[in-house]
Order: sequence, then structure tokens, then C-alpha cells
Amino acid sequence: MNIPDDALQALLRPALAERDGLTRQRALYMALRDAILNGTLKAHSLLPGSRVLAKTLAVSRNTVNASLEQLVIEGFVQRERQGTRVSRLASAPVARDTPVVSLAQRVRNLPQGMPRNSPALAFTPGLPAVNYFPMTTWRRLNERVWRNEGSALLGYGESGGERRLRAAIARHLALARGIHCEVEQIVITEGAQDALMLCIHLLCDPGNIAWVEEPGYNGAKSAFLAAGLQVKGIPVDEEGMTLVETVTPPRIIYTSPSHQYPLGYVMSAARRLQILDAATRGGSWIIEDDYDSEFRYLGDPIPAMLGMTSDPPVVYLGTFSKTLFPSLRIGFMVMPPALAHAAAPVINSLLRGGHRSEQLALAHFIEDGHYARHLAAMRRLYRKRQAHLREALQTGLSMEHRVLGGEGGLHLTLSVPGINDLHVASEARRFGLAPHALSRFYLQPSPTSSGLVLGYGNTSASLFSGSVRTLARLITQSQGG
Repeated sequence: MNIPDDALQALLRPALAERDGLTRQRALYMALRDAILNGTLKAHSLLPGSRVLAKTLAVSRNTVNASLEQLVIEGFVQRERQGTRVSRLASAPVARDTPVVSLAQRVRNLPQGMPRNSPALAFTPGLPAVNYFPMTTWRRLNERVWRNEGSALLGYGESGGERRLRAAIARHLALARGIHCEVEQIVITEGAQDALMLCIHLLCDPGNIAWVEEPGYNGAKSAFLAAGLQVKGIPVDEEGMTLVETVTPPRIIYTSPSHQYPLGYVMSAARRLQILDAATRGGSWIIEDDYDSEFRYLGDPIPAMLGMTSDPPVVYLGTFSKTLFPSLRIGFMVMPPALAHAAAPVINSLLRGGHRSEQLALAHFIEDGHYARHLAAMRRLYRKRQAHLREALQTGLSMEHRVLGGEGGLHLTLSVPGINDLHVASEARRFGLAPHALSRFYLQPSPTSSGLVLGYGNTSASLFSGSVRTLARLITQSQGG
């Protein structure tokens, strides 16, 4: 079945005339492809020869041949002795209304993620003072890495991360957190969330039970739910997770003992030993999220659970997102020796070494003392900011409230029972403020679980008074005032 020349010209000439920046070859290819897909060019139709087609369309024969060859490669046409013939294709799907998309059951009930603004809004929890980061030093270290390593950095690295960085982290943990570990126990990840996902891959099967703090970090809940685990919230008091002795421990116990998120409590030594004992007896694993323990403003740093007993069933998670800057996307996990040995072959299957230049630059940053100096400077800054925020809250809020958060970290939590904290947080964004609603961190919110989580790491103290007055007005409106 041949195609009349005038019909083919009417079909192809407009496409070549209105190319919208496409080359003639691409425009001709797309016009022929679309005509085949929508049925204008029927199956078994014989196209004119390339010489005839080129003359008819006033284009070069090379252009025609290249377009036809691409159609042959993709199976839209086939070459025969008689010429180029349109292939027989399955019927194109009938256009219908936008389909209803059904997500997997295990992700339908994930906690709603918060938007991440750039630049960040005031009071955004979990963000450090990135404008204080020593960019000049960081740039110089990156240049040194590329100058010394060159193209060797362009290949895959070790699955567990650059050995030099793991060694630097091991030395830092021994001094700062009382964790004595070997390089082989450390795996570098793309942030703490990636480390958490790796823990789930290594230790959990769908249907396993995970205990999380109530209230607690939504990222952990999302990771467990997305992996098909059953998530149970364990209430938190001033001493940390409140375990019931008679209840059988689950497969996973997730906790942030050094600075509970979002309430800021420090888990007592007695409660830590209780959880360690329960996990050891029940064959459970504890995931210790040590997300911001470097920022402690009163007394000595809180020891990590991983360093409290000999070979405990604890996987320790750390991140540089809070101490340096979030987009670095470098975190790490520390496993007990037995788990590290068992997981080594699996790590090679699950991870591919990457971000090698950033990892080596970070290793130099730690080794040369820049990391310790930066932490010291940030502690001084955040200590002052927390004090100023407490003062602003004390003078700017007249309604009943409690300020929680302990003596460390990058946030304070404002407990105000009975308000619609989701609405207050949403309204605050209109004024350039981004506190998080406290009720979002509960699996089972109640009228007494409302409030706001206020990040001060990324917010200048000069903004506190005016911002707190704005929040006070929004809270008062929520209370019907």
C-alpha cells in the first residue's frame, strides 16, 4: 500500500517548517514516528524512496536516511527490497481521563514530609548556621584532594567508604563519644537516613516490629513503614523511653538517647542499661541515632550507648549534616564487630563507593583540626542563640506553655496544649517562619501533644523577639483570642 505524495507532503512539510529548534533530521523523524503511532500512516504502508522523499521535502538525502534509520532501529519501519514499509504495531492505548494512581500499601500512611526551603526559613528545625561554615578552608581542601588524587577519584571507591575518612571518624569517636572501634566497623552513608535504611536492609524482614519513641523522629517511622515493618510508639518521659519489663522486645528499638528528638530529654543511665539488657535478652537490635550530641552546652558530653558495655547489640548512627552542612550528604554507621564481620559481604552488594573527593576532603578537615575548631565555635554560637530564644519565649508568650529541649542541640520545643499546631505552623510560613508542629511527631496525637518545634541553629538571634511575637499572635488566634 503506497502513500500518495501529496498526502505525505501535507503531513511532513509543516513539521519541517515549524521545527521549534529541532534539526531537520529530528523533526522529520518525529513527524513520521507520530504519524505511525496515531495511525495516520497505516501498517504495511510503503514509504517513498529516500531520493524521492528528499527531493519532495527539499532536504538532503542524508537527512532522510538518518531519520529512517532511527525509525528502523526503534522498530517503527522495516527495510525491504521494495523500500521502507511501516511496521505493524500493537494498538495504541485509548486516551482516557487521568488514571487514579494507587501507591503501595506500606507507603500510604507515611508521615507527611516537610518542604525543604532554600534558603531556609527562620526557625527551621535541624539546620545549622551554614553561613558560619569555613568555605575558604573547605574549598582549599577539595582542591588539594583533586590535585593529589587526580583521575584516580573517578572510579568506584570502597563500598564502605574511603578508608581515610573512616579512620578519622574512628579517632574522633574515641575522643568525643567514648566509642572505641576499628575502621572495619564503620560504613560511610549518604546521611543518617541512608544509614537507617541500611540497618533495615541488614537486620529486618517485612513484618518485624520496630519500637520508636513517642513522640519521635518521623524519618525513622517512614523508613520502617516503607520497609513493611510494624511500628509501635513507646512513650517518652524525662528519662527517655519507658519500657515495660513484661513486654517482649521487638526486632528493632530506635532511640535518640543523648538528645531525644523532638523533646530534648537525655536518657538516664539506668534507662539505657535497662534497654541494653532487654535487647540483649530478647535478641533485639538498638539503633542509636546520635544526630546532634556534639552540641552540648552544660556539663560533659553524654556517653553513647554503644560504648557503655562490651559488644552491645547497638548500631550507632552519626551525621555531618548538623555539624557542617546538610547538602554534604555524608553520614556513617558503627556496627559491633560481629555484625560488621557478618555484614561485610552484603555491604559490597548494597553499596557502591562514591562521593570520594568529598569524603577525602572531610577526612582532611577532621585530621587538620578544622572540624574540632568549627564545633567549638558553633557550640559558642548555639549556646548564645538558645539562651536568647529562651529569653524571647519567656517575655513574648503570655499563654500557658512549657519550653522543652534540654541543654543542647539545635532546637527548642514549645508545648502549648489544645491548639491546632498544624494550622499555626502553616500560617507561620506566610511570615517567613518554619517551625514544625509538635503533633506531627506523634503516631497517636492527642489534645495535649500540640506545640511547635523551633530550630534556632539557622536563625539569627536578632530575629527572635519579632518572630516570637508573630508566633504568639498566631497561637492566640488558634486559641480563639
